[in-house]
Amino acid sequence: MSLADQVLAVNNDLPIRTDAPVHSGKVRSVYWLTEADSKRLIQDKGYNVALDTPLAIMVISDRISAFDCIWQGEGGMKGVPGKGAALNAISNHWFKLFKEQGLADSHILDIPHPFVWIVQKAKPVMIEAICRQYITGSMWRSYAKGEREFCGIELPEGLAKDSKLPTLLQTPSTKGILTGIEGVPEVDDVNITRQNIEDNFSAFNFKSLEDIGLYEQLLTEGFNVISKALAEVDQIFIDTKFEFGYVKDKAGNDKLIYMDEVGTPDSSRIWDGEQYRAGKVVENSKEGFRQLLLNHFPDADILLNKDRMSEREALARDNALPVDVLMAVSKTYTDIAEKVTGEKIVLSENPKAEIIEILREQYQLVV
Repeated sequence: MSLADQVLAVNNDLPIRTDAPVHSGKVRSVYWLTEADSKRLIQDKGYNVALDTPLAIMVISDRISAFDCIWQGEGGMKGVPGKGAALNAISNHWFKLFKEQGLADSHILDIPHPFVWIVQKAKPVMIEAICRQYITGSMWRSYAKGEREFCGIELPEGLAKDSKLPTLLQTPSTKGILTGIEGVPEVDDVNITRQNIEDNFSAFNFKSLEDIGLYEQLLTEGFNVISKALAEVDQIFIDTKFEFGYVKDKAGNDKLIYMDEVGTPDSSRIWDGEQYRAGKVVENSKEGFRQLLLNHFPDADILLNKDRMSEREALARDNALPVDVLMAVSKTYTDIAEKVTGEKIVLSENPKAEIIEILREQYQLVV
């Protein structure tokens, strides 16, 4: 079996019983279960949710996105071997740690396969909750140009590239395009202040003003839990993005939970501690792949300039990356997952066939 066969690139064509269209993001696909199947699983599996809670099967892929495009490799490799399993394993590990330490639940109810989550429907808070411990990336580029205010927070003079910030910063941005909010441009992923959120908390899907403080607390606590655990394996947690949402508990009360993924190489920057102390930044996250792309193509502006999106999409579509590039990315993902979880990431021979068999035999969800 070739490496290309071990990559799960297309994840929206599984024969899962659903009466709604499959929703596909850059990496995951979501299959909303029928009302009857949701109810049956809640009863059969004893999930701790109200009986009328809609459930979904969330299937990760091995696709790799960067600069809002999906990239591919030579020889028909449409993704990175081991990437999907590594991302899920890392998220599972952190979600479990959060729950054990009394932070908050996640949207995940069950993990039938390394590529699969069974999740409960959540109403997302429309904020990309970003936390930063070091100044690098886009923040450094803006700081170097003279900007000192970020999301309403004033940064001091004299900060050095890739240095630790004086305090842990929360620099939220919008999730999706929000309309009709004074002072917030109607574009995706735009920086916002705490004042913006307070003034328009219901437009961001918060149930109450107090829940803004709760989300900030869960973001800081979650960041610190991951940062401490990574430090134990000599890795530095640089910055990350969390997402939050509301679900109903068994009694029908709203509760704020973590959703999407947390502390992964896709949603975070993670640096090697030993190399950083020696004055060198070694990325154990997708940022390394982004840098590789910037160096690989002669005109890096195509990747950085949002006005050149059509050229960027053509670049991703028409250029198959060398296999050794994708395998280096694979090693980054699986190595950090094994460090975090203490367990080996095993590549499936045929992930799609395995998923179908488990969902048919153990969950009766295959058409």
